[in-house]
Amino acid sequence: MSTTEQSHEAQRPRLEVIVASTRPGRVGGLIADWFVAEARAHTGFDVHVSDLAEINLPLLDEPHHPALRNYTKPHTREWSATIDAADAVVFVTPEYNHSFTAPLKNAIDFLVHEWRDKPAAFVSYGGQSSGLRAVTALRPVVSMLGMMAINAQVAIPTRQHVTAERTFHSDPALDAAAKAVLDELARLSPAFKALRAAK
Repeated sequence: MSTTEQSHEAQRPRLEVIVASTRPGRVGGLIADWFVAEARAHTGFDVHVSDLAEINLPLLDEPHHPALRNYTKPHTREWSATIDAADAVVFVTPEYNHSFTAPLKNAIDFLVHEWRDKPAAFVSYGGQSSGLRAVTALRPVVSMLGMMAINAQVAIPTRQHVTAERTFHSDPALDAAAKAVLDELARLSPAFKALRAAK
């Protein structure tokens, strides 16, 4: 990468894509790969991925309340630095029993201030509801942490887009939904970054 390219990348908002499923045999990785490719093709972001299956955070194990930011564990410090650096967040989440995953709730609850004043979006997937009930449960959680959950979202009915051979295929409607999400995050991220800097 040239110096000019590096400078341009540094100026772009950092988008953190969080893959919420840790289940063996999941399809979330396929869907996340598609969305990450869309985000990189958009060119409006410096795109990073946090796969909770790879990060493997333990059940919240800090002795102090996360609002104090008095972290004692290396995994918490690393997770804090990752989210602190983000300018926008996209949660790629399945629907489990009308809600989102326990690993995602745990990962969210590790931190407080790092989430604040950042736009958030959702790429959900599932059966009949396309994961929308997971998003319904997730919206008040991120709102409580001071994030702005945008209206644009991607909802994927897995039966129509994931084959028996475990491959994912998009269509024009999903591509348009992804673009709407990315356009809205690109519009909002600089304003929220300025808001955080002013505090």
